[in-house]
Amino acid sequence: MADVFNVQIFFIVFREALEAIIVISVLLAFVKQSIGEANQKLARKIKIQIWCGSIAGVIICLGIGGGFIGAYYTLGKDIWGGAEDLWEGIFCIIATVLISLMGIAMVRINKLQKKWRIKIARAIVTPPAKKADRLKIGYLLKKYAMFILPFITTLREGLEAVVFVGGVGISEASARAFPLPVVCGLIAGLAVGGFLYYGGSAVSLQIFLCISTAILYLIAAGLFSRGVWYLQTDHFNKQTGGDASENGSGPGTYNIHQSVWHVNCCNPELDNGWDVFNALLGWQNSATYGSVISYNIYWLSVIVLLSLMLFEEKKGHLPFVSIGFRHLNPLYYIKNKKKDELSNEEADRLFEQAKMQIHNHAEEQELNEVHEATQLNSTAKAY
Repeated sequence: MADVFNVQIFFIVFREALEAIIVISVLLAFVKQSIGEANQKLARKIKIQIWCGSIAGVIICLGIGGGFIGAYYTLGKDIWGGAEDLWEGIFCIIATVLISLMGIAMVRINKLQKKWRIKIARAIVTPPAKKADRLKIGYLLKKYAMFILPFITTLREGLEAVVFVGGVGISEASARAFPLPVVCGLIAGLAVGGFLYYGGSAVSLQIFLCISTAILYLIAAGLFSRGVWYLQTDHFNKQTGGDASENGSGPGTYNIHQSVWHVNCCNPELDNGWDVFNALLGWQNSATYGSVISYNIYWLSVIVLLSLMLFEEKKGHLPFVSIGFRHLNPLYYIKNKKKDELSNEEADRLFEQAKMQIHNHAEEQELNEVHEATQLNSTAKAY
């Protein structure tokens, strides 16, 4: 199963697809609230623009991702073949960090929705400084704003997914492990995004996301343990002069001085089926002190981090200090993000302005179409 379905890739694509779908659902909600039943024909046109922009961005990303993976497996697979365990250990640890961050974002999905609502509202309310002619970029940006915004968003999220998937899945033995999890991740993201847009029980959605995040952290803990195990195995292989783990499960295939347990079966690299448990939970038939201790350290770190986040959510700051997690990020000061923080009243005013802007844009587009149709009729009559 691990040869055709990489679980880490599934969750990366799911996370990026979910964020892109949130953006699309927010745009559709703005159109629905600003135009509504007043002009269904116009609302349908704008929705088509949104969907076309989103699909175009996804198609371009799939093309780039397919080319990237194909080029790697065609040209570059043997570049680090001599240090396979070392590279797998490094990539597993990188994947642990990425998946852990994704899990935090999934738990805080409501804040993610609010963040994107504010970003999109600002993009809609703040038009380009100069009005250009029809043949200039400014006019096209204004006319096709509902195409360009989701196109750029899905393109950005998709390229981000391509980079993450390339980093996480680069140690796969076969390119067959990519297509199925990518498709399943996109479908899962669409399903959750549709649930967000069309409503449903907020409690049941929260339960679903909590269960998904728990599974995600199980995988990440296993990845971290595997990463440490691979690094130790690489060191042992250099001492023995060969790849000991692929020579079976008997004596001489593991470092007895570092062993916590060892069973002469269930080897994920040799026995079919156990590679699934290795991919999902980090199972090894020959555990080391490093792999077991790192597994427990990971879970302790997650528990402490989520406890601090829960405290900040309730109190508005971290324990014993008057700052939050966002203040610990250097980009908060570099990008001067404090000026972008809005109160609830300011956010509500911004959303109303965005709705009004979409409504005005829709009316202007309709008037332009009527004017163009009138000109065509006049030209036809002249001939």
